[in-house]
Amino acid sequence: MWGEYMSSKSVMALLGSATLALYSSMAFSLDETSKYFHPQPNSIIAQETYDQHIFALWICLAIFIVVFGVMFYSILKHRKSVGYKAANFHHSTVVEIIWTTIPLLILIGMAFPATKTVVAMKDTSEPDITIKATGYQWMWGYDYLQGEGEGISFFSKLSTPTAQLEGKEAKGENYLLEVDNNLVVPVGKKIRVITTANDVLHAWWVPAFGVKQDAIPGFIRDVWFTADRPGIYRGQCAELCGKDHGYMPIVVEVLEADKYAQWAADKKKASAAVVNTAAVGN
Repeated sequence: MWGEYMSSKSVMALLGSATLALYSSMAFSLDETSKYFHPQPNSIIAQETYDQHIFALWICLAIFIVVFGVMFYSILKHRKSVGYKAANFHHSTVVEIIWTTIPLLILIGMAFPATKTVVAMKDTSEPDITIKATGYQWMWGYDYLQGEGEGISFFSKLSTPTAQLEGKEAKGENYLLEVDNNLVVPVGKKIRVITTANDVLHAWWVPAFGVKQDAIPGFIRDVWFTADRPGIYRGQCAELCGKDHGYMPIVVEVLEADKYAQWAADKKKASAAVVNTAAVGN
């Protein structure tokens, strides 16, 4: 009897340890798993979203251990072969209250921080820079509407070499996630992105910033982010938009304030030169 009891405890301990190891690897090895899991958060919204995801996973782990622990313990300890006789009862009001109250409290505990984050996601007020992102089949158009860089406009298209697309060359590190013109923003500034579309539904999605907003023809939607660190951050159109949907990446380049100011000045000079050349040609 004691040996069998210890066996059941060993099984439950092994099950719990394996599950804990799995969840711990997901929670604490973000750099190693970002290719398949969440990317490293680079905004407060992305960080809050990630934290709540991990919080929910820990709750699921706790529920898993309790439910399956009780189940396997009962299967092993209360089986007929060891002479156990089942109790004869039909219900317990106290137990029913407990198993209704506990899930309710869990859901409330998850809902409060989630609601706070959702409300923050929608607060696009007082941006430092406003950019309109227009979806086309199959590229993005960017117009800097307000803030430093106002007046800058350009298109951003896939720049993966044709030879890679046709399988004549090895795929590059950023295969299908590279463009000819990056969307450039300064670090630490609130960026409001207004989304719309020229033809069909698109969606502007950059996981590292925790943002995803549909781009709908004839409608204006908006989203915001504040990048915490300089770097290159990649995303994609996340709404099926036709045969080249998979060839519509998004690349956001986050620069320090002085480098961004220089980029904006250079971009405006280049645009002015193009306008002057066109005027002379006419």
